[in-house]
Amino acid sequence: MAGSQFTLAALATTAVPGLVLTGTRTLGSAASGDYESAVLRDADGTLSAIRRPRNQRAEARQSADLVAIRALSAGIRSRLPFAVAEYRGQAPIGSTRAIVTTYVPGTHPTLRDLGDRPELATSVGRAVAAVHQLPTSFVTDAGLPSLTPFEVLRSAVSVMDRAVATKLVPAALVERWEGAARDQQLWQFTPTVVHGALGTGVVLVDGDAVTGILDWGELRLGDPAKDLAWVLAGRREGFDTVLSAYEANGGGRDRQLAQRARVYHELETAQWLLHGVQAKSTEVVDDAVAMMHRLVDAVQTPSAEPLQSVSPDTMEIGEVEQFLSSTERRHG
Repeated sequence: MAGSQFTLAALATTAVPGLVLTGTRTLGSAASGDYESAVLRDADGTLSAIRRPRNQRAEARQSADLVAIRALSAGIRSRLPFAVAEYRGQAPIGSTRAIVTTYVPGTHPTLRDLGDRPELATSVGRAVAAVHQLPTSFVTDAGLPSLTPFEVLRSAVSVMDRAVATKLVPAALVERWEGAARDQQLWQFTPTVVHGALGTGVVLVDGDAVTGILDWGELRLGDPAKDLAWVLAGRREGFDTVLSAYEANGGGRDRQLAQRARVYHELETAQWLLHGVQAKSTEVVDDAVAMMHRLVDAVQTPSAEPLQSVSPDTMEIGEVEQFLSSTERRHG
């Protein structure tokens, strides 16, 4: 551990000219994960973080994150009620590079915390709303992805179709998901700035306040519901409080927001199944199938929330495919 921290410290002084370090400590787990990382203290007490990717997947994620955080100008950051890491420098090492940023303090909450602590859930809803109210121009100016509602629907249908093709998805879920895909009203929304990968592992808190959000590599214009789907893995009370705070803090008037968030949440099981199939992992596939059967039990209870809008204007599944095909041609 000491040798790794020494190497990272040396890289940091190369990455940030004039940096004088007085101490280091491990950031996260030194024994696992996709990065070697450390917290660095310089002579004036300022804390920085350095991360060195351990594999190509981590390198790609770090590169995407770097593009995003450099797009978040001081003016954009001033609109957020929490901190975002700032780029300080980089240094090559082997075939990759180590990135130095400012250190964002805080601890990761659990989903149970959101259900047990309404003040924390309120802070999360306020934070997500702030992201979604950022001006869209800085995303397009930075060349980051910009998805239309059609493209969002096409992506969701692709996940559904590939999962169904494995013949491992329970019939009740196939019917439920196809119903959501046919619901034209469900997919009528205004794209906003979205983080794209929110979850307990990227949100940082101090007490009941969100202090920072990490890992901005999926920053884009897209469906705001995507940034709320992760909360549905916890208790209903937590999601309701987050959603209420989100709407109270200018999070839009999207009547179908909660339903689309549920679609994304349920499709995470499909994505896990597809990951297992691609990796040829029987363990992952079996886990995904078990998750789907538990989901079937949950959605068939009287209190289960529907995926479709209140008064859905639906198409047959063949019409959905025809619509996607014709719209794809119009979009080039």
